[in-house]
Amino acid sequence: MKIIDAHIHLWDIDQLNYPWLANVPAINRTYLLSDYDEARGEADVEAVVFVQCECRPDQYLKELNWVKLMADRDSRLQAIVPWAPLEDGEAVGEVLRAIAADSRVKGVRRIIEFEDDIDFCIRPGFVRGVQLLGEVGLHCELTVGPRNFPNLMKLLEATPDTRFILDHIGCPNIAEGQLQPWKDYLRAFASSGPHPCKLSNLVCNADLENWKIEDLRPFADAVIEIFGPDRIIWASDWPHALRASSWQRWFETAQALTAGLGGDAQQKIFHDNAKSFYLI
Repeated sequence: MKIIDAHIHLWDIDQLNYPWLANVPAINRTYLLSDYDEARGEADVEAVVFVQCECRPDQYLKELNWVKLMADRDSRLQAIVPWAPLEDGEAVGEVLRAIAADSRVKGVRRIIEFEDDIDFCIRPGFVRGVQLLGEVGLHCELTVGPRNFPNLMKLLEATPDTRFILDHIGCPNIAEGQLQPWKDYLRAFASSGPHPCKLSNLVCNADLENWKIEDLRPFADAVIEIFGPDRIIWASDWPHALRASSWQRWFETAQALTAGLGGDAQQKIFHDNAKSFYLI
């Protein structure tokens, strides 16, 4: 099976500063594509999507330029999703136009889940920034938790010309088995437009040290039911996912969770849908 890994991270702690890594000692070191190749083993990964890694905000363009240099050297790195200060509203337009000039830059990712202000994603400045993404041909990549969905729906209504993708199935509390209200929120999101959903990071929302496939299955089944195989995109979330699983264990688990759909549907989830969405 051909694979596109639609969500990986790379960082060099000697090049950039990642404040959050101080609290995650298990992965507080440099991770490069050579480390990724070791992690994936014999899996046939055709392309990867780099997603921003929460470096210090003032370094976001330096991170983007660093990743571009890697992409120049390795053609598998075909899509880049950086950070940008979308909350700056109209003022971010110049930056977005500049980064969109590189065809490898596909969108901007923001982790709404980390914001203390529950209304962050519906502030006028942020809404305008997301509208500008659509105007320059970039998508909005969202990492949210269940509590963020009510306001996320308001954001979607205000930005009909911007494409969205949901990271990490909306970060449900798998460790506690909390299917609701996450499942209802997920259904509302899916019904609001053609937005795809990444089948990723389930293991890090489960019991990190003791998770089993059956802990994940009700949540994976909900994603399959709600989005169907045409709108699900698999990703490893490596190396962040190393907190709970090796690359290969999560890949094999995801294959098992989707096995009932059949080989053609799995090919969409593990390759074709990412190729279509990220235009790679």
